[in-house]
Amino acid sequence: MPVITLPRNPLRGSERPDPAARSRRRFARRQWLRRWLVWRYVIGSVLLVVLTVAAIYLVFFSSVLTVKHVDVRGESLLSRHQVLAAAQVPVGAHLAELDVEAIRARIGALAPVERVDVSRDWPDGVLITITERTPVAVVEISGRYHAMDADGVLFRDFLRPPAGMPRVVSASGVDGGALAQAARVIAALPPDLAARVDHVEVRGLDEILLAMRSGATVIWGSDGQSALKAEVLAQLLPHPAHVYDVSVPGQPVTSR
Repeated sequence: MPVITLPRNPLRGSERPDPAARSRRRFARRQWLRRWLVWRYVIGSVLLVVLTVAAIYLVFFSSVLTVKHVDVRGESLLSRHQVLAAAQVPVGAHLAELDVEAIRARIGALAPVERVDVSRDWPDGVLITITERTPVAVVEISGRYHAMDADGVLFRDFLRPPAGMPRVVSASGVDGGALAQAARVIAALPPDLAARVDHVEVRGLDEILLAMRSGATVIWGSDGQSALKAEVLAQLLPHPAHVYDVSVPGQPVTSR
């Protein structure tokens, strides 16, 4: 049987990978990657600089982030005009450069203000939130009536004392510490005992007296141990007397 010999494919040898060509391709890829890494950092740095410059311009130089309106919340005793006049917020100023602490201090100096918060209301506003003082008693000084809060701060005037509000009579020149003591004494009185008090008299620091509706006088002293003093006084009142001295609650004294 004859043997058939197939001819060799002349292209088969050319299909074999050329080591030199593969090396050139790998080298070209490495070169491209190196250039890309360099340009990537360059492009990233340029973008960062551009964004930084744009942000600085937007915040400090453009008119976009400037004060265009001021909102006031929580005011009742004060008017919006009074708050804005004290705040002195510079309309048109850049929000980032606004001195909110100075604004807060100016508003906090208003007598009816107990607390105030001032914040930037981005992108173009300022928000002022006020907590006003709450009256716990009315203080009579030289024939004039003033609202007093729990810290003894006088912050509002009345033409006449409001009905149902405890009344404090103070000598001229009595300081805020003595008035604060009176406020704490009033807060310590149980409702049934407070209803029997005509007014609280403040003669000075640690010199507080209660004028009872019955005409009796209670020497209270300081605001220390006020809850105990109230308990002792409640036990003494059923026994008629002209003066009840509970300044030392462990040793109360009465006199007719």
